[in-house]
Amino acid sequence: MFHSQVTHMRFILLLLSLLLGTPALTQSLATQEIEQPSGTIAVEDSATQDAAIAVRIRDILNELEGYDDVTVTVSSGIVTLRGTTLDGAAAQRLNELISRVAGVVAIRNEVTETTDVVERLNPAMQRFKTRMTQFVSYLPLLAVAILAFAAVLMMGMLLARMKRPWDRLAPNSFIADIYRQVVRLVFLMGGIVVALDILGATALLSTILGAAGIIGLAIGFAVKDTVENFIASIMLSIRQPFRPNDAIEIGGDEGKVIRLTSRATILLSYDGNHIRIPNATVFKSRIVNYTRNAERRFSFDLAVAPDSDLAQALPLAQDTLTALPFVLDTPAPAVWIETVGDSTINLRLTAWIDQTATGLLVARSEAIRLVMAAFTQANIQMPEPTYRLITHSDTPAAPPRDIPPSTAPSLPALNVEATAEQALEQIVKEERETTREDDLLQRDAPRE
Repeated sequence: MFHSQVTHMRFILLLLSLLLGTPALTQSLATQEIEQPSGTIAVEDSATQDAAIAVRIRDILNELEGYDDVTVTVSSGIVTLRGTTLDGAAAQRLNELISRVAGVVAIRNEVTETTDVVERLNPAMQRFKTRMTQFVSYLPLLAVAILAFAAVLMMGMLLARMKRPWDRLAPNSFIADIYRQVVRLVFLMGGIVVALDILGATALLSTILGAAGIIGLAIGFAVKDTVENFIASIMLSIRQPFRPNDAIEIGGDEGKVIRLTSRATILLSYDGNHIRIPNATVFKSRIVNYTRNAERRFSFDLAVAPDSDLAQALPLAQDTLTALPFVLDTPAPAVWIETVGDSTINLRLTAWIDQTATGLLVARSEAIRLVMAAFTQANIQMPEPTYRLITHSDTPAAPPRDIPPSTAPSLPALNVEATAEQALEQIVKEERETTREDDLLQRDAPRE
């Protein structure tokens, strides 16, 4: 009511000033109208409100850890905090916490970080005691988890030790061992999952698997050659491109196969030396197996003089090879002119033998000896360096020689049995029996 009357009086005075033309009075009344607040303002007991705010803040800090040394005073809604905390972040969190209390106008935070060693170590010791108490309380559950893990792992170990199912599933012992390792790994992971599930820590499994994946990737890049060698060993053990005692050539290295291990292929060279070739190299190389077929061809070149009767030399050489007792009738021997030089005509002679009974090198040597003997008896000359001198002499040239036809001589052939090869085979056999190294080769395995 009073406020309404005052308002009417101000309006009447303002109207009179406008009518009388008094600018100063008009400006003073307008300014008073703008600066005065409108509405009602509730005024409460400030001391009671400040006390309530201080009590509320102290109750909150008493429930929180780390604020035991903090004191609170409130005056006219302004909160003043003094004392120390364990770290500066805890002191800064007070601003956000107290600003949420109703009635707080401003915050004066004078809390600092304590430098007392005892006060800073007490929380750590308390946390250690708490964790030790939790660990002791978890011991029975941990024992159950360990027993479950051991039981699952033992089942996997027993299953992996069984030979019959894995030997039937795998083509060889090496693959069977890989199956056993996979079974052990699967049961190991299963035991870990069961143990973590009992402890209620299955979320830790994803972390472990992620770390294991990263570590496995790093190890894979570090041992790339080893992994490649291992995979090549698996492929070679399945495909079995050669057998023990096979005469093979791999990348220019020749010898008898001793064994195929999980890392390398071991050969016995014809000089009696061991050759270890990494399986990755073997798998990617060109492999020549001389033992796969019993029949094997040998060849050699023989040169004759340019004035030789080739119509006589070619059939004579072929008849000589055919007459050899160690040469097979099928495929038949063959002879042809390979090259023609300035003073030579080179013939290529080939024949086949049964290498299981005949030595390749001695058979080739004996064939060369007998063909040369046949050419000598038939007056077929070996080439010699020839120089023709042209003069102005009228001396007539000497008439050509008449070479009588000749047949293959009946000279006895020497012993050409495969004694050297058999000796190497015996060495390989002794090596395989005495050396306790894994061997992935099996004679009854399917051939590639």
